[in-house]
Amino acid sequence: MEKKNIILEKSYAFSLKIIEIYKELYEDYKYRDLLRQLLRCGTSIGANVEEAVGGQTRKDFYAKLYIAYKEARETHYWLRLLRDSNIISKETAKDLLNDCMEIRRIIGAITKSIKDSSK
Repeated sequence: MEKKNIILEKSYAFSLKIIEIYKELYEDYKYRDLLRQLLRCGTSIGANVEEAVGGQTRKDFYAKLYIAYKEARETHYWLRLLRDSNIISKETAKDLLNDCMEIRRIIGAITKSIKDSSK
């Protein structure tokens, strides 16, 4: 039986939510560039977490996970921008921002633990 990996699950579920927002708003041509940015970084979090899990070394794992953390920070920026420019609703943004912050905290804790253990 495969062990449950909470960050893999959360980042995958978050990617699905980002794709849904993208699909909902894509028809409005005015926002396509902003939405592409959100789609790119929002789904990249999970892709990098997945790569980290498959990393060959501890250093490789850390590097990919840290990239996922940076992508989560960028996603947080785009979500705030879309919310504050009224492209997405405050309620939708709140849920996504909460999810994004939770992912950032988890990844941050993992990377900190790795860094601390290598001292």
